[in-house]
Amino acid sequence: MDTPPGHRPPQELRALLRADLVAAMKARRPEAVSALRTALAAIENAEAVTAPAGGRAAGSEHVAGASAGVGSTEAPRRVLSAEDVHGLLRAQVTERRAEAERYAAHGRHDATLHLRAEADVLAGHLTGAGDATV
Repeated sequence: MDTPPGHRPPQELRALLRADLVAAMKARRPEAVSALRTALAAIENAEAVTAPAGGRAAGSEHVAGASAGVGSTEAPRRVLSAEDVHGLLRAQVTERRAEAERYAAHGRHDATLHLRAEADVLAGHLTGAGDATV
């Protein structure tokens, strides 16, 4: 899997996000913790596979729709490219900045500052700097 220029490999970026999450929790930085948790959850959700349509025949007489056997319900997760992961992070940054502008327009300056701080944490990971403020 090729990594576009300027992008970290997905595994490296995820490891950095997790390490920065731990550091942000220890430093008691709620904006960074919230942003990093949400970003990691978005990546995990994007890797999830969709359930097959129609369902399977019941494999247990006690539980309707259950599958029998070890590993019978496991499915391989999708593998995201570096561009996919960076796209998710860019979307998170864009969403937070747009919401911050909406809050600012309504005079909610506390929420505006909170969302901008979250966007800055994630934007640092897009530029390759990581969360340098931890």
